[in-house]
Amino acid sequence: MGKFTITEIRLYRVSVPLKTHFSTHLQTVTNRESIFVEMVDSDGEIGLGECVAFSSPWYTEETVQTCWDALVNWLIPALVDKEFAHPSEVSAEFSHVKGNRMAKACLDQASWDLFAIKKGLPLWKLLGGVRREIDAGVVLTGGIDDRMVSAVRAARDAGYKRVKLKFDVDTKPLKLKNLVDSTEDMLFFGDANGIFDKLGLDALKKFDQAGLALIEQPFGDDEWRMHWKAVQCMKTPIALDESIRSVQDVKRMATSGAGSVVVLKPGRIGGTTESLKVLEVANANGLDLWIGGMIEFGISKAHNLALASLPQFSLPGDFSASDHFWHEDPVEPTVVIENGVINLSERPGIGVKLNKELVEKYLIDSY
Repeated sequence: MGKFTITEIRLYRVSVPLKTHFSTHLQTVTNRESIFVEMVDSDGEIGLGECVAFSSPWYTEETVQTCWDALVNWLIPALVDKEFAHPSEVSAEFSHVKGNRMAKACLDQASWDLFAIKKGLPLWKLLGGVRREIDAGVVLTGGIDDRMVSAVRAARDAGYKRVKLKFDVDTKPLKLKNLVDSTEDMLFFGDANGIFDKLGLDALKKFDQAGLALIEQPFGDDEWRMHWKAVQCMKTPIALDESIRSVQDVKRMATSGAGSVVVLKPGRIGGTTESLKVLEVANANGLDLWIGGMIEFGISKAHNLALASLPQFSLPGDFSASDHFWHEDPVEPTVVIENGVINLSERPGIGVKLNKELVEKYLIDSY
């Protein structure tokens, strides 16, 4: 029981407006384009995946269109009519396709959902998860002004235990420190998205007294030496996000001393199978871990929540309620926050299904 033969893989390309624009110094996102995957086996069971690439290559070189092309032309044909004993075998069928990790990830994740459904187990239990309740964390963008203060207080009142603030060129260390100091019972992360490539190491060092639990990706994704320099002269832990594209990057992080915290984004590095390898390497090298978000919908979030149940994760991830980003998230049930946590489902697999009415509403292409 558990073996599965993939007979069909269906794709739904959607574009959904955000409730409010999401701005960083890199890009402003107003609509989120994505690809939902239905992986169907010979018994008619369906596993779900979600591609987290963006519409243009501002974040990674992959886009929704490049992923669509890779899925339709190379990756899906490699899987159809194949039998698998375990989802970890799926990625081996992609050896003829270089890179394209985001495209591969949504198929890998769909196979894990399918396998867990076949086993009759929630995915988080299948993975060996130890926690049923996952701490909620939210990402906020914009300057440190009255609007931001109100947003942080609203997040606290909604039960969020961690807030991640995006740096921009106008972020002031003292204003940030005042916000952190004035907000009790809240963990603060700072996310730079590489902005200190422009501002420099001296500017970064001024944030060492701001009271942040960590600073994420101060420099560009290939700036390993600059991150090492930051570690040497700062007390605030340095986390790497965009620099982590594979398990090899985690090994490099451990050996180079370029940071102490891994921001794991399963949909960017190849899926659940690759994520489990990252956990093993990070744990063996004493690196802290948390899961980062990609302005994703409920399918990707459900996969990430299942992983977050594992004991290797030591910090709250980017886990907000569906209504933080969306008026309508095309899944059911949607993600809700109760008393600062998200309760994991006891339903088999990731525990969510596509809301076909909403998928149809926002559909722009299908396969």
